[in-house]
Order: sequence, then C-alpha cells, then structure tokens
Amino acid sequence: MSKRVAGLAKGLATVLAAGMMTSALAASVQDVAERYRQLVLAVGVHDASYVDAYYGPPALQQQAEKARRPLAAIRQDAVRATADLQGKRGASEDDELRIVFLRKQLAAMVAKIDMLGGKTFAFDEETALLYDAVTPHHDRAYYEALLAKIDQLVPGDGPLPQRVQAFRAQFVIPKDRLKPVFDAAIAACRARTAKEMALPAKESFQLEFVTGKPWSGYNWYKGDAHSLIQINTEFPIYIERAVDLGCHEGYPGHHVYNALLEQHLVNEKKWVEFSVYPLYSPMSLVAEGSANYGIEMAFPDEERVAFERDVLYPLAGLDPQLAGRYAALQKLLAQLSYADNDNAMQFLEGRASGRYTREQAIEWLVNVALYPPEKASQRVQFYESLRGYVINYNLGKDLVKAWVERHVTATDPKAARAQRWAAFRQLLSSPRLASGLR
Repeated sequence: MSKRVAGLAKGLATVLAAGMMTSALAASVQDVAERYRQLVLAVGVHDASYVDAYYGPPALQQQAEKARRPLAAIRQDAVRATADLQGKRGASEDDELRIVFLRKQLAAMVAKIDMLGGKTFAFDEETALLYDAVTPHHDRAYYEALLAKIDQLVPGDGPLPQRVQAFRAQFVIPKDRLKPVFDAAIAACRARTAKEMALPAKESFQLEFVTGKPWSGYNWYKGDAHSLIQINTEFPIYIERAVDLGCHEGYPGHHVYNALLEQHLVNEKKWVEFSVYPLYSPMSLVAEGSANYGIEMAFPDEERVAFERDVLYPLAGLDPQLAGRYAALQKLLAQLSYADNDNAMQFLEGRASGRYTREQAIEWLVNVALYPPEKASQRVQFYESLRGYVINYNLGKDLVKAWVERHVTATDPKAARAQRWAAFRQLLSSPRLASGLR
C-alpha cells in the first residue's frame, strides 16, 4: 500500500470513528432527554402547577400518574441523569446548548423537589437554582426618586397613588367591550409578528375570559401549534393590557415561542425534552422575558400609541385624545418594575418571622409600585403561589432585549429592525437559557 493510500485510509478511519463517537454521544444525550421528560411528568404528579405544558405521548403521563413515584426516588434519578451528562460536549452550538439546557433543567428539578419536601432557600438562591438568574435589588429611596418623576406627570391634590388611580380610572375597558378590544389587539399582534417572521402552518389559539385566578392572563399550550389563551376579568382591565396580553400570551409571545420550539426542536430535531415544559425551571425566564420583550418588538413606542389611539380607544369607548399622556405614564410606571421583585423577596423571606407582613407587602405595592389597590392583594397571592417566579418578567425581558440588541449591527432603521427580528426568532427556536443570554 502506498503512503498516499495509507494516509487516505487512516483519514477515513478517523472520520468514521468520529462519526461513531458523535452518534454515540447523540444517543446518550437523547436517552437522558427521554428520562428527563418522564421525570418532569413524575414531579407533576406531586405538584399540579409544575407541568405547564405537555404534548408528548399521553401514555407517558398516564404511566406517571399510575406509578406516583416518591419524590426521593425521582430526585435520585434526576441526579443520575445529570451525572450521565458529565463531560459531554456537543458537536455543534445547538447540541452544546442542548446539553447545558438539560443540566440546568435537571438542577432546577432537584431544587424544586427539595422545596416540595420542605426545604427553604433565600430568595436569590431560589431564583438562581430554579431560573438560572438573580435579580438586581433596590431600596425604597431608589423607587421614591422614580416616583418624583411620575408626580410631575400627574399633578393635583392628594397622595400620588390616589392621583394615579384617579387618572387611570379613565382607561378601564368596559366589560361588554372586552372581546372586541382583545380580538382587535391580538389580531394586530399576530399580523405584525407574521410580517416579520414565518409562523408555523395551521397555528391557532382559542380565547377565553375567566375569573378567580392569581394572574392577569395565561397561555396554555396544547401542542400542534395550538394554544388556549385565558384573560382574567375579575378586576378592571386597563386599555394598555390589550396589547400587553395579546403580545405576551399570543404573538410573538408564549404561543409563538412554544409553537417554534415544537416545530424546530421537537418535530425536526426529535428533541423530546421540549415536548414538556416544567414551570419552575430556567425555561420560564426565557419564556416570560421574550414574551414581554415581544410587546415592544411588535409595537415600538410611537406605533403602539397610534394603534391604541386610533383602533382600541374607539372600540373601548375611551377618549383618544388622552392616549399620548397615558402612554407617557405607562413608560414611567415601567421603570418601577423591579419594585415587584424586591417586594416579593421581602415578603417571602420576612413573613415567617413577622418582619414583613401581608399588609406591608400590599402597602409597598400601592405606594411604591403604584399598583391598583384592588389588584394588590391578588399580587401577594401570586407571590404565595409562584414565589420567585416574578423575576422572569422584568429581568427576563432585560436579558432577552440585551441579547437581541447585541445582534443588531445595522445603522439603517429598517435593516436594524430586520436584524432584531431575525435574532429574536433565533432565540425563540433555540434551547438557550438565561446564562446563555449574558
């Protein structure tokens, strides 16, 4: 055999060996992914809110319910699955992200199992374990400086919270006009999203109005690119919430995120782990963050004001001339967003000792976060139910926005917008988590 032929043979053998190793690695990761899926379903038997969405084989869920495995056994298997990923590296960026995704999701599962068993964590420790992120914190003085700016926008007599509420009362959607307003808002959210990115074929949603929930809106993803979107009408719904919830729960928010994950990762790549979504996991920071950032993606400031003024205000029977001033107030109120995280931390860490009571949490929401008084108690109920989940909305949005903006290099506004949407769609179709956004 000549040296050239021998060299070619050696090279071919190396390529074949590498292919076999890559195939073996893929099979090993796929095995962990399948075990992870079944473990999520097993935890869901112990906590009804844990599995937010599942559209894999129904038999697996039925099997989990029938077996009702002890939490200790589930935890042990989650630790084993994590160990089986030790030292593994992906052959591509997506493969590497997949391995990181499984590690972090499994770590969050172990932490949640510990919490279900009675273990408590400090607020920041809990969010680091469950959501792969820790929120920045501010004291009351920080928010009072922001309140001073709002005070200038809403002049008059009496305390600021009451003045803000009196002003906002002009923007409540009458209950008999909720459906046409939300129908128009969601249709516009969808049209604007579809103009910028290809949506899965035959995607669809059903809209319902409900009461008695600790949240304002919810997307229940059913699989096959279909969602049930619920809007809570128990308390007054202000006009800005139509676009907020239409984008957040629908387009380009939760509905699109789940549909793209299903299309690209489950159907095309056969990554079974994405057919189940555990709520208390790092997935949620990207899900909530992208849903909130999706609002301004679909409706940049001036375009949103024009749409609400010209379309939604008339449908709701509100005065369109007030749209600009109300939008300015909303922009300032958004700067108080992290007050929600700080209040949740103080309440959850202080209530057991009595250092921070429910009444104090409500006072903070009304006087610092400028929450509508009628919704303050509902928000505390959200803290009690979902705990550190609150950070996923604002911190998640900030992390997603920063990641998307890093992909924008064009100076021309039209080209920059196209790059922004391309990066956003890439994120919605990927296994990237919070630590991968920094």
